[in-house]
Amino acid sequence: MATESITVPARDGRYRSLFAFASVVGVAALLALAEHEIAHGPSYPALAALMTWAPALGKSLWVNIEISLLAVALGTLAGLALGPLLLSPIRGVRLIVRSYVQVFRNAPLLVLIYFSTYVFPFEIAFGQHVVPFPDWFKVTLGLALPASANFAEIFRGAIQSIPHAQWDAARSLAFSRSQVFRWIILPQCVKRMLPPWMNLYASITMATALASLVGVHDLLDTAQVASNTVARADFTVLVYFTVLGLFFAYCYPIARFTRLLEKRYAFS
Repeated sequence: MATESITVPARDGRYRSLFAFASVVGVAALLALAEHEIAHGPSYPALAALMTWAPALGKSLWVNIEISLLAVALGTLAGLALGPLLLSPIRGVRLIVRSYVQVFRNAPLLVLIYFSTYVFPFEIAFGQHVVPFPDWFKVTLGLALPASANFAEIFRGAIQSIPHAQWDAARSLAFSRSQVFRWIILPQCVKRMLPPWMNLYASITMATALASLVGVHDLLDTAQVASNTVARADFTVLVYFTVLGLFFAYCYPIARFTRLLEKRYAFS
């Protein structure tokens, strides 16, 4: 059993590295074939069409990235406020916050996206000024809700992982509760929260693909438009493989960095 616990993670890491290498080689091969088409004519029409749509796909991927960054930023801020309230000595506060966390942690992301899209208004009036409420921001709020609930739970777990003796030792030095939390507990929570926070960000990034279902012109929506415009079965397969590859290329380094952080902080 001891031998398995050592060798299996090594094999797992080796397989991930091989898969990443194969993905890079595959993308390089596609680019080389596309350059060949441009130079020598359309022997592979699907690749030529992909190169035509590549700038639009890259630009629309940035829409997904922007939504994910803003959603996680809003969720993190809300989670920082909600996490300590899960440990509040006031029972009513604990129940309210715990209900919020449980509802939005267990609600389907697609339902939350539709909820935020159709519950929030399309525009907000401030006196004589009307501010539009775009669909991409509604999707961002829809993803920020589960992000805040998950991060609140991450924060609660990090706080409870700190040995209680540190609270007692700090109080014996005449620190107030807020000072103990700010200067002793919170810095230790950061390194405990960082790996699960990065996993949460990767999950939210992949969930942004659902934004196309409510009219947001993101990467998946651009791929659908490209597929309908070119109207070739081989191009449709190729463009969706490209979408898969772009999401993988963005999220895989995050996953690898998360694993490194988990190993680094495993015994700290």
